[in-house]
Amino acid sequence: MARGAVVKSTGTGAKKKKVSFVIDCSKPAEDTIMEMATFEKFLQERIKVGGKPGALGNSVSITRDVGKITVTADSNFSKWYLKYLTKKFLKKHDLRDWLRVVAPNKDKNVYEVRYFRIDDEVASDQED
Repeated sequence: MARGAVVKSTGTGAKKKKVSFVIDCSKPAEDTIMEMATFEKFLQERIKVGGKPGALGNSVSITRDVGKITVTADSNFSKWYLKYLTKKFLKKHDLRDWLRVVAPNKDKNVYEVRYFRIDDEVASDQED
């Protein structure tokens, strides 16, 4: 065998690692500003697998809880892509002015949809 040659595994038991991402929309959902069913449908229609939107197949699954949406996918799925689609949904439904998508420090696979803190902006306007 030559130096630097790559040996390929012929095993059939190779499984792809699954990753799970959570989008926590509990606060806007409680206030009935954001409908979780509409958001879930939006994600199902817009997530691209193999360059085709809506063709999730076995590689991506979306589940909805009371205030959270969980996306389970193969290891090559990007967390940033979920943030992008969430922001696109908020913009489409004119919620981008009041809500933002934040990654809390607690967990690396969670995004949270929060309200803007308007009281900080009002305080800074009064100081000027």
